[in-house]
Amino acid sequence: MTAYLRQVKHYKVNRKRVCRLMKRMGLRSVAPRPRTSVSNPGHKIYPYLLRDVKITRPNQVWSTDITYIPMARGFMYLVAIIDWYSRFVLSWEISNTLDGDFCLTALEQAFEHGMPEIFNTDQGAQFTANAFTGRLTEAGIQISMDGKGRALDNIFVERLWRTVKYENIYLSDYNTGLDLFAGLAAYFDFYNHERFHQSLNYQTPAQVYGKTNAILVE
Repeated sequence: MTAYLRQVKHYKVNRKRVCRLMKRMGLRSVAPRPRTSVSNPGHKIYPYLLRDVKITRPNQVWSTDITYIPMARGFMYLVAIIDWYSRFVLSWEISNTLDGDFCLTALEQAFEHGMPEIFNTDQGAQFTANAFTGRLTEAGIQISMDGKGRALDNIFVERLWRTVKYENIYLSDYNTGLDLFAGLAAYFDFYNHERFHQSLNYQTPAQVYGKTNAILVE
């Protein structure tokens, strides 16, 4: 913004003044925020299992991630679990800390839809913790983890975050956790049941997830 004002608008401003004026006007940049994926050296890291794997059915691969949610005052964290084949959001939770409990809660909620063959995560401490990996192992699920610094290993969740933020978060300016929860509940319901995806041949995630599951059951 400082470069734009100097070079295009020819204003004599410095970065500090631009920051001060943006803060006074309640403006902030759409940019990455504090890291949500911090590893724990004492936790076991699993290999990435999805390189060159063809995704052909629902519940073949699920994945999860945590993202930072800026609010009018403060911030929250959002975790979601998504089915790779259908892009269906199986579960989600919010928290004001990076404690792993809200990730476990989301996992148990996702299990209400079924069980994946492979579950993919990053190497964050919440997902490498024994409580999380132990629950997956107990359920007979193969564990896959992104390579360090390889966000594209979990590309479907990264695309989900971009969609949620640009279509909902950045437009809503939520004030409280309750407001955020209600807004996300409405949005994810829309995302799963009403939002068409070009990559799904203009069907919704719920149509693809539910329809294919019904065929597999038959």
